[in-house]
Amino acid sequence: MLRVASDVGGTFTDLVYFEVDKQSGQAGIIQTAKSDTTPNSYEIAVFDTINKSKVDIAESIFFAHGTTVIINSITERKGVTTGLITTKGFRDTLEIARGDRPDFFNLRYKKPQPFVPRYLRAEIPGRIDFLGKEIQPLDLSNLNSILNNFKKYKVQAIAVCLIHSYANSLHEQKVVDYIKNYWPDVDVVSSHQINREWREYERSNTTVLCAYVKPIARNYLDKLSKKLKESNFSGNPYVMQSNGGIDTFEATKIIPLTMIESGPTSGVLGAAELGKLIEEKNIISLDVGGTTAKCSLIENGNVKINTNYWIEKTRLFAGYPVMLPVVDIVELGNGGGSIAWVDDYNKLHVGPQSAGADPGPVSYGKGGNLFTTTDANLATNRINPNYFCGGEIKADMNSVNKYLEVLAKNLNLSIEETSRGIIRIANNNMINALKLVSVNKGYDPRDFTLVAFGGGGGMHAVSLAKELNIPKVIIPVNSSVFSAWGMLMSDLRRDFILTRLTTMKEDAVEVLNETFRNMETEAIKNFEKEKITKESITLKRFGSFRYLGQDHSVEIPLRNENYNQSSIGEIINDFHDQYEKEFTYRLDSQVDMIQFHLVVFAKIEKPKLQKRRKTGINIEKTVKEQRKVDFDEQGIHDSKIYDFNILEPDMEFSGPAIVEDPSTTVVIFPGQKCKVDDYANLHITFTNGDK
Repeated sequence: MLRVASDVGGTFTDLVYFEVDKQSGQAGIIQTAKSDTTPNSYEIAVFDTINKSKVDIAESIFFAHGTTVIINSITERKGVTTGLITTKGFRDTLEIARGDRPDFFNLRYKKPQPFVPRYLRAEIPGRIDFLGKEIQPLDLSNLNSILNNFKKYKVQAIAVCLIHSYANSLHEQKVVDYIKNYWPDVDVVSSHQINREWREYERSNTTVLCAYVKPIARNYLDKLSKKLKESNFSGNPYVMQSNGGIDTFEATKIIPLTMIESGPTSGVLGAAELGKLIEEKNIISLDVGGTTAKCSLIENGNVKINTNYWIEKTRLFAGYPVMLPVVDIVELGNGGGSIAWVDDYNKLHVGPQSAGADPGPVSYGKGGNLFTTTDANLATNRINPNYFCGGEIKADMNSVNKYLEVLAKNLNLSIEETSRGIIRIANNNMINALKLVSVNKGYDPRDFTLVAFGGGGGMHAVSLAKELNIPKVIIPVNSSVFSAWGMLMSDLRRDFILTRLTTMKEDAVEVLNETFRNMETEAIKNFEKEKITKESITLKRFGSFRYLGQDHSVEIPLRNENYNQSSIGEIINDFHDQYEKEFTYRLDSQVDMIQFHLVVFAKIEKPKLQKRRKTGINIEKTVKEQRKVDFDEQGIHDSKIYDFNILEPDMEFSGPAIVEDPSTTVVIFPGQKCKVDDYANLHITFTNGDK
């Protein structure tokens, strides 16, 4: 029995697969494949890796997929023409947005451009209040003319978001039913399908974004599903979701925005599963790919979920809200393909632009003329030019030296200083991202272990850990395809969120019990439609709370129990503690519960991972060669080059050293110690002198 996972990244598409023994459930040796991503038809790259690995997909009992198709369609503005229908008086909600602007003193600041232009935003009469009571009947008399106008402008998807539909979706459902009857071919998304939360702007924008990408997602998943069926795959394929779970193709096509961060989240889930396996509960995950670097924090084995997620948000730009549960990830444009460039003031920058896979870094020899972080690592001899991409590509060192000289001349620096500077700037950018998920949220990095993966994770991890005083770095085996492995270790997950303002007093007990009970009943029915039994379902409760008078809230986990009077006091104390942890103070003030959040897991059978077999070979047999490597401030050292693929459990060695496999290079600085665990993961620790 085969289990297969595919992860489409900005530069490369990864495949992970292994056999599972029917009797013991023991997983065989993990096999991998990697191919260039094909942006115009992502499914081609998926099957490129399948064909390259000679996998017979017909023998697979499980297929999971992660993709960047949704986030790319949004950031590149390649979605479909979308119309919006909203309540009379709320046509300009998307344009008004929020009053707080990040670039506060810029008098020429412009708000984010709505994804639906004003001429495609329409209003209909009818009103429901915040308690869900109808105060004005819905009037659909002008809906025909609205839809005819949409047809005139070749609208392909319609978003329906009516005021207070989170409290009562009756009006929205009537509008959707009318549209489907009048115009069956158009894609329709209503806000109550996606979430039941207040905040009109955030809910409207989320609904619009979901409609904007729905036809693209459906077309993409249909094409991939068709190719799987043509290859005789008989199982039910899954898609990685932004909330850290997987879901079926069919469910995802209804609300495709749930996979907006499909690819990055699987790496975080993989790090959490690895932590459970090797008993490391507090982890900061770092995924350095070809285009971006992503990091997230895992506390006591729990992945952090963000329900206040924004895309394209920067120090100078407000960005766009996505009101869906998303694994709390900080992402920046710094990967192996990030371009080094000099501005008009002769200042060196790295990223966020990327050279991609075609033409790629100058070292690829495909005609690229933009120097990248990968090229700098080659120039410092950290990456072996004779074993570049596992020997599949012959590193074009003539181009590396040529374009490095151009940069050095522009900066008036030596070649060595320039290549070191590029790596330092890339590292500094990643350090700032790591601080955003740790220090800025009240966590001390010294209490965590850094798990670094992706093709570039091992090259930068120890430098970042050293800067932040993180005591240990773990580089997983097969780290370049670790995110795809994470999909194989994920459960099916769906989130149900409901806004219901509740003051945390004695009478809140009845509200909490009734609301969660009703939500759980609906959630179980949702899964039973797909023939998933109640016995395989696990429920987790969360609540969002705030102090009286505050706007935003803090989410905390809640016990699965029948609440009583003492439960209210315990919940309030937990909120005080979490609030103080995030904001350094607590208030003696009334506490309100804003949202009920129910997470439902359906367990997916996971294989038992195989430990690496010991053969008893001497560690010197794993040394491939010895070469001089530039370790920046610690100088150039003769370094042993170890073969990652034949390192065995309990082997130990010290830096300066490099560990190589076909798609990963791990840099171990002088004085650092490395030990191989039972599963062949590398554990790198620091001596007092090294720090």
